[in-house]
Amino acid sequence: MAQQFDPNTAGNLPEIEKQIAVRCVEHAQTYWNLLEKIPGSRLRLTKFDADLMADFEATFPELAGSDDGIRKIDEQEMKSTVGKKKWREFILKYEQKIADFNFGTLIRTDATQEYTQLNTIFVTRFQFYIIEIARCRRGMNDWVYENAHK
Repeated sequence: MAQQFDPNTAGNLPEIEKQIAVRCVEHAQTYWNLLEKIPGSRLRLTKFDADLMADFEATFPELAGSDDGIRKIDEQEMKSTVGKKKWREFILKYEQKIADFNFGTLIRTDATQEYTQLNTIFVTRFQFYIIEIARCRRGMNDWVYENAHK
């Protein structure tokens, strides 16, 4: 009989990790290129942006209620035990609506800076969507377009 898979004790395969890293970097580059071509405030990331934002504001008023909570991500808070649980419950509501919602991707921790090694963390695709939709709606990413068109 085969043993049941336990993700807590599973090892990491270096080749798979490399492939995931390449995909994450490609996603970040594609998003950055998009921000350079279209002002973030005019960008729509999903067909559910309005619904996602309304739910985000209701679920995470401490983040959505201030620009600071969106502009600079507190990785410690997001990835704390309480933070993980709250995000997981929020994300799972959209499991059937958002494709690849739980895939990993990169996000800038500070929206006032470019993607760099020190300004990037690994999050789920859904967390990326929520935070970047909020940043775009508040015009926090418009500077990328403006700099690209100087």
